[in-house]
Amino acid sequence: MNKIKNYQFHYSLTDNKNQPIILLLHGFTCDCQDFDPIISLLSQSYCCLAVDLPGHGKTKVSGDETCYNMSNTAQALIHLLDDLQINKCFLLGYSMGGRLALYMTLHFPDRFEKVVLESASPGLKTEKERSHRMESDLHIAQKLENSNFKEFLLSWYDRPLFQSLKNSPNFARLIETRLANNPIELAKSLRNMGTGNQPSLWEKLAQNQIPLLLLAGEYDDKFKTINAEIASLCPAASLKIIAQAGHNVHFENLDQFVAVVRQFYGQDLHMGVQKPGFL
Repeated sequence: MNKIKNYQFHYSLTDNKNQPIILLLHGFTCDCQDFDPIISLLSQSYCCLAVDLPGHGKTKVSGDETCYNMSNTAQALIHLLDDLQINKCFLLGYSMGGRLALYMTLHFPDRFEKVVLESASPGLKTEKERSHRMESDLHIAQKLENSNFKEFLLSWYDRPLFQSLKNSPNFARLIETRLANNPIELAKSLRNMGTGNQPSLWEKLAQNQIPLLLLAGEYDDKFKTINAEIASLCPAASLKIIAQAGHNVHFENLDQFVAVVRQFYGQDLHMGVQKPGFL
């Protein structure tokens, strides 16, 4: 645990601080353990820092609900890096964590060397879209607070976005891990860091100079389209479509996911570039 004003972050940090560091940010309803299979394959070459985001896992928030929003969470994570004496690192985010990772990249570009965005987006372009999505997010948050949590999760993952994930033989295990979360806390996260409440980042993409690797699963038509547009607007971004995977690429095709990430990050290790890491 690491105590920062209004936040008591729970995280896992592999014990190889002499290696390049990756900060990993999970998706909605997940926690830092979601990345354990990735970390087990990367930890020989990288020091991996996976954090429970506000509203998830064992991280505790003592302030009001604004502590769950994107800007405050991003600032708190920067303070966490400072406390851990991590000056610069690689960054990887999945879905909600990918949206947060993109926000952090654009607002704190001096802290990140290269960034992987898995099934992420820059938010919604118009106020009308955000307002409509906010209504939906509030409705879903009410369901989280008032319904059986396992039934909610089964309904959440029954959407077309997660169809290939639902067909995975490990889907039941995934649901069991998600049940470790607190639905009241998840509702706070959704109200404040859901796509409806997120500021649009579309207009900032062209300014970005940090190398971005955009990953989308071949079955995820929605995010293939979104990320193709990101790549067209951001010269520093490249798009990779991962075969035999939907929205949750790292769960559905772990080996290919890790191979692509390793290749993207690992280029620096052979070019004499100073390793991101501790001060």
